Amino acid sequence: MNQTIIVTGGAGFIGANFVLSWIKLGLGTVVNLDKLTYAGNLENLEAIQHNPQHIFVHGDIADQALLAKLLAEYQPCAVVNFAAESHVDRSIHGPEDFIQTNVVGTFHLLEAVRAYWGQLNEEHRHNFRFLHVSTDEVYGSLGKSDAAFTETHAYAPNSPYSASKAASDHLVRAYHHTYGLPTLTTNCSNNYGPHHFPEKLIPLVIHNALAGQPLPIYGNGQQIRDWLYVEDHCAAIRRVLEAGQAGEVYNVGGWNEKPNIEIVRTLCRMLDVKKPRADGKSYAEQITFVEDRPGHDQRYAIDATKIANELGWKPKETFESGIEKTVHWYLENQDWVKNVTSGEYRNWVQTHYTERGEELA
Repeated sequence: MNQTIIVTGGAGFIGANFVLSWIKLGLGTVVNLDKLTYAGNLENLEAIQHNPQHIFVHGDIADQALLAKLLAEYQPCAVVNFAAESHVDRSIHGPEDFIQTNVVGTFHLLEAVRAYWGQLNEEHRHNFRFLHVSTDEVYGSLGKSDAAFTETHAYAPNSPYSASKAASDHLVRAYHHTYGLPTLTTNCSNNYGPHHFPEKLIPLVIHNALAGQPLPIYGNGQQIRDWLYVEDHCAAIRRVLEAGQAGEVYNVGGWNEKPNIEIVRTLCRMLDVKKPRADGKSYAEQITFVEDRPGHDQRYAIDATKIANELGWKPKETFESGIEKTVHWYLENQDWVKNVTSGEYRNWVQTHYTERGEELA
């Protein structure tokens, strides 16, 4: 079977980590389609920029003509969809982009894939998979004593972001049930790890701490999240792609529920040791409580029993080991952080890709 896959959104945080691991493991060729919005950063993929197994294409999942061209040319055995607008705060202030990318874009992607899949021979049709990467936020918010989200939990999204992802999940489900398209959906908890754009909690705290800036905490900081190391998430996606049953949903979690304030204090303690402040004080003194954001969900928790029992996947990293690796990576890659926060990474794209004639039109 052809081991070429198409990955959408493969220059973003989770997508780039997935592409890097796929290439490192020698699993085949990746055609990486990314729109390169603010969070899409080809510098994430610098390690494989000369690898012939990685083919980068600058484009939008809403461009059906481009999608049809790529599918016909590369004949992938799977499409893995990471492409999404994913920041709740941004969705509150500008929801339209989330509707366009997460709903309309997913629709166009499904249409292009359905047309491609429909003309495959019987063996390739049987083996083909469309894997849609989603979020636990589609399930809404939990009380402190509520059972964790399972795959049968009712959808109750509370932000424009999570509503747009819920809509895309429903489209994927509908294309399986209506057209027979062999789809898979994964709903993951909060990811953390290398290459995380510093607007999300963990990289933002590390960046602001080192820059001597306030560490903003929404409300009282007691919002609880389940934390999943990004490389564990990538391994889960590979396992679902390999052995998941078409039409099924798999929740992927880290079994690491922690309130936001505990995450921030942990990071401060680690930085106090690894990169002490010049004045000898703790980074915790930079913690600042700010007004909570509208409709802030209080708790997310994933029950990852199904993927463990049916597919044999469990996370390898504890939160302690994963956060150690994450802080180490950020301290060792301050140039990457500087380029991202200054916008300089866009110039990096021009230097390293456009001048080489890559498809960045």
